[in-house]
Amino acid sequence: MSIPQSGGGPIERHEQLAEYLADGCKPKSEWRIGTEHEKFGYCKDTLKPLPYEGERSILAVLQGLRDGHGWTPVEEAGKLIGLEKDGANVSLEPGGQLELSGAPLETIHETCDEVNAHLRDVKDIADKIGVGFIGLGAAPIWKHEDMPLMPKGRYVLMNDYMEKVGDMGRAMMRRTCTVQVNIDFGSEADMVQKLRVALALQPVATALFANSPFFEGKPNGHKSWRSYIWRHLDDARTGMLPFVFEDGFGFERYVEYALDVPMYFVYRDGKYIDALGMSFRDFLQGKLPALPGETPTLSDWADHLTTAFPEARIKKFMEMRGADGGPWRRLCALPAFWVGLTYDQSALDAAWDLVKGWDAETREGLRVAAARDGLQAQVGGINMHDLAREVVAIAESGLKERARPGAGGLVPDETHFLNALKESIQSGKVPADELLEHFHGDWQGDLTQIYPEYSY
Repeated sequence: MSIPQSGGGPIERHEQLAEYLADGCKPKSEWRIGTEHEKFGYCKDTLKPLPYEGERSILAVLQGLRDGHGWTPVEEAGKLIGLEKDGANVSLEPGGQLELSGAPLETIHETCDEVNAHLRDVKDIADKIGVGFIGLGAAPIWKHEDMPLMPKGRYVLMNDYMEKVGDMGRAMMRRTCTVQVNIDFGSEADMVQKLRVALALQPVATALFANSPFFEGKPNGHKSWRSYIWRHLDDARTGMLPFVFEDGFGFERYVEYALDVPMYFVYRDGKYIDALGMSFRDFLQGKLPALPGETPTLSDWADHLTTAFPEARIKKFMEMRGADGGPWRRLCALPAFWVGLTYDQSALDAAWDLVKGWDAETREGLRVAAARDGLQAQVGGINMHDLAREVVAIAESGLKERARPGAGGLVPDETHFLNALKESIQSGKVPADELLEHFHGDWQGDLTQIYPEYSY
C-alpha cells in the first residue's frame, strides 16, 4: 500500500481536486511503466510467516537490502518500514508481504530487469538467513492469527475498521498478494478510454493470472481467492465503477466518487490521525471531527485517493489492480498485457470495440466468474478462454507497433513477455489449475509442497 504523500499545498478551490488528477496528463513520449508486486516471506524450516523483528524476519531482509544493496531507509516512529532507491521503493504490506514498487521506466525490458534484480537481491539475503519468498495470490495455509501486523500506523487504524465494513478486510490486509502495473494517460479523453478498457478487461487479467486456489490448507472453490476477498472487503471503496461508462465521465466525476469514499486517516507530523469513516467533503469545509477547523492539503487528497480500491483506479496515473501475485516470469507478463492494450492507439481502439457493448451486469458477471472459474468462465455467451485469446492478440499487436527493442537491439520488441500468457491460452490452464493438479496428484493433498516447488 502507498506511502504518505507530500508536497501539496492547501486546497482553496474545489476545482483543485480534479486539477490534481489532470496534472498527470503527459505527452506520449513521456509515458512510463511502473510495475508493483508483492510476495510472502516465510521461515524455511517451519514454513511460518516472517515476524517483523528477529534473526529471520522482515526487518532482517530490509536491513540486508539497506546495508548490502544500497537502499535508503524509510522509517516510521523509529521503525524501519521501507526503502528507496533510483525512483523505486520497497514497502511492507500489513501482514509482512514485501512489495517492490518499481520506478517509472520506458520499456518492459527495463521494468523486467528491475524486477529480476530485486528478486535476486532478496533471494541473496533470504538464503543467508533461512528465509524464502513465494508469489501467490493468497496465503495457502496460514490463518489470521498466524500473521503479524506490521508496525505502521495506517495499518493499525485499518485493522480495526475492516471488521466493521465487510467480511474479508483483515484477510485482504494480511493474506493476499498482487501484481499491478501503473500506466500514464495523455488527456482526459485518453484517461476515459483507458479506464473503461481497464475496468472491462480486468476480469481477463484476473483469469489469466489466477493463482490462489487454496486458503487455510485446502482448495477454496475459486481460481483467484484473492479476487473473491476483494469483492467482500468494503463496498464503499471497491468494485467495477459502473459510472465510469456513463456519458460525461471525466476527472470531475471521479472526484465525486472519491469524495464519497469514507476516510481512513489524516497524516500529520509523522503520525496517522484516526479519521475512520469520516467525510473528505466535511474536511474541505473545515468540519472534520478529527481535525476541527482545519482544511486539507493536496497531500491529504493524494493520501485519500490511495484508500479507494476499485479494480482500476486513477491518481496522477492509472493502476491495474486485478491480478494475483505469481511466478517470476508472470511479473513481467502483466505490464506487457496492459501496455500492449493501452499504449498503442489502434490496440486501445480494438480493445474498446471489444467491450463497448457490455453492460454493468456483464462486466460484474465476468469479474465474479473469472475469480471462480479462470479461463473456464462463461458469462452471457462470453467464453473467457476465447475472450482472453482475442485480448492477448490485441496486446501483442500493440507491443509490435510500439517496437521497443531490448538486449542491445537483439530483441526487436516486447512481445516475448506475453509468452507465459500465450502458453496458458494454448493449454487452457492458468497457475491455479497447475497448483490444483499438483494438490490432487503428486502432492497427495500435502500443501506444504507448494513452498519448495513454487518459491522464488
